[in-house]
Formats: sequence, structure tokens, C-alpha cells
Amino acid sequence: MNTILGLGFILLTGLFSSRLIHKIRFPAVTAYLLLGILIGPSILNLTSPELINSSGFISNIVLGFIAFGLGQSFTREFFRNIGRPVLWISILEAVLPWVLVTLSFFFILKQPFYVALLFGAIASATAPAATVMVVREYKAKGRFTDMLLGVVAIDDAWCLIIFALSLAFSKAVAFHSSNTFIFKVLFHSLIEIVGALMLGGLIACFATLFSKFIRNQTELLIYTLGFVLLTTGLAILLHLSVLLANMFLGTVLININKSDLEFFDVLKVIDSPLYLLFFVLAGVNLEIGLLKGIGITGIIYIFFRTMGKTVGSVWGGYIVKVEERIRKYLGLGLLPQAGVALGCALIAKNDFPEIGGMIFSTIVATTVIYELIGPLCTKFALQKAGEIQI
Repeated sequence: MNTILGLGFILLTGLFSSRLIHKIRFPAVTAYLLLGILIGPSILNLTSPELINSSGFISNIVLGFIAFGLGQSFTREFFRNIGRPVLWISILEAVLPWVLVTLSFFFILKQPFYVALLFGAIASATAPAATVMVVREYKAKGRFTDMLLGVVAIDDAWCLIIFALSLAFSKAVAFHSSNTFIFKVLFHSLIEIVGALMLGGLIACFATLFSKFIRNQTELLIYTLGFVLLTTGLAILLHLSVLLANMFLGTVLININKSDLEFFDVLKVIDSPLYLLFFVLAGVNLEIGLLKGIGITGIIYIFFRTMGKTVGSVWGGYIVKVEERIRKYLGLGLLPQAGVALGCALIAKNDFPEIGGMIFSTIVATTVIYELIGPLCTKFALQKAGEIQI
């Protein structure tokens, strides 16, 4: 099956799969992931290597779209109303999994502390794509939804910082690296975050400056798509975070744009098929066979990461005194794990040849589970919070 034929096949089967799974009230993203696993190498093997290789290209575009849409949430009104609660909850839901997974791997599994620290750092990451998709599908609205999207958006920045600290310390312990090396690792991560924010902000200024020449919706679609792709491409070229760059592009644009142009709504015309392709191809890339070897390491990781995300959200909610429904259920919307976690695991695999393979295989296997249960947990949380009706 060539790549173009494969894409057509995925779009049509994805559409009908989502219709079927909707009858049992599962989110469409679950159907897409299951379809990807079914047609992928793990089971029916209907996909070509060329199609699988193209998934990275599609993934970067879709992640850019998702992050751009998340940036729309960060208006001045957002920061006035719920900025402080989102900040506190996002810190604790990222830090607590880091601490709990690290301690569990060190004391229960008897792993060296630097290995435990790497697992803990990776556990802090939350993948925004599945959560955003469920929110969009069920048209969820309200304070709970706003806080969930805000926490999901900021989580990426905290994960990069936590992983940089953990990687620097682990390398110092494992390879007896100098203080200069540790400083370089931390400085590189700081540059990645600040550089992404600067890139997004700068491109947003250009987008606003030239928007006065846009005359109709067709031109606006091309214009907005061009700037999102430009930001995504430059972030990849400069080794910056695609998520943070596009998120800040959206944030700056929503706050400085004085025109009536709907930059965010116009992309909804084309993003649905891209989201479908993104999640089906994500399922294709999930190696279901890895679940057989998940073992006690994977179970401990899943248990303590889930505890960290949920308890961290409850703890943060108590500190900032948010409503009980937000404290109780927000953590369930933060369970999906994918791109950022896998990226960090790949770095660990390359930098620590002796134990990197074990780290990477464990994270890939647990990602299979989290990507399947994550959307269901998000839907359940939104229902219990009273912001969707099924």
C-alpha cells in the first residue's frame, strides 16, 4: 500500500470507526488509536514503511495546530481569573510524579538513584493532543475545561525544566561530569524554552502587522496556516520546542490582535482530518507486543505517575482553594503520555547506553496504556465536572 493510498484508507476507515465506537460512548480518539494498532505492524500489518515514516511529518504539523489553539486560552482575562490556580496546580501535578516515581524506583525497585531520577522526570510530562481532542469532540466549556487546558499547556515547559535538571544530575553521577557540563545542560534547556517563546512572540508580531492586507476567509486560512507551519518549521530547524513556540504564537496573537480576524476558528475547516491521521498513525507506531514485557517496572511507573498527577492536582487545588469538582477530577485529564515523554526517553536511551534501552522500552510500553485509557479518563472527568452532556 503506497503512502497516498494509505492516507485515503486511514481517513475513510477512521471516519467509520469513530461512528461505530460512538455507539458505546467512547471518545473518537480511542477509535483512531485502536484502528492504528489494528492496521499497524503489531496485528494486520497493512501499513507501508513509507507511511509509518511520514507520521513524524504529520505529527509535527498537528502538534503545532494543537499548541496554537491552546495559546488562544491565555488571554488577559484568563490570567486575571484563573492564572494563579493554573500555575500552582501545573507545578504540583508535574513535580509530584517526578518525586513519587523517583522514590518508588529507588526504594522499591532498587534502581540506582540517577536511573530513578530519569524515570521520575519523564513521568512529569502530559501529552496535550488526546485531552484537547476530547474537549473539542464533546464541546466542553466551563471553568474546569479552561483550567484543564491551561494546565496541559504549561505542563510542557515544566517537563523540559525538570528533565534538564534530572539529566544533568544523572550524567554528573553516572559519568562523574564536571560542574561546567551540568551548567551547559541546564543552559541549553533554558535556551530551548526562552528561544521557543521568543520565536512564537516574534512571528505573532509579524502576523498581526500584515493581517491588514487579508480580505476574506480563504486568504485568512492560507495566512494563518502559513504562520503556524512557519513557526513549526523554524522551531524544528532551531531545535526548539514546537509546542511552546506555537503556544506562544497563539497567546501573543490573541492578546495583541486588534482586528476582527478569527485566526483560530479558521483552522477548524482543515484540522479534523489531520487530527484523525495524527491519532491513527500514533496507533500504528504503538508496538502492542511491548505490553507483554511491561512487568513490575511498568506497573510501578503507571501506579505512581497516576498517583502523582491526581494527588498533585488535588493538593494544588487545595492551596488555591478551587471548587471541589476541579480538585477531584482535574488529574484524570492529565494522564495521556506521548510525544514529550518519548522524546525524553529517546535522549536517555542515547546518553545512557547501558540502561537507556530499559528506560525507552518501559516508556513506550506505558505510553500504549496511557494513550488508550487517557481519553476515557478525560471524558469521565469532564462528565463528573458537569461540563459535557452525553
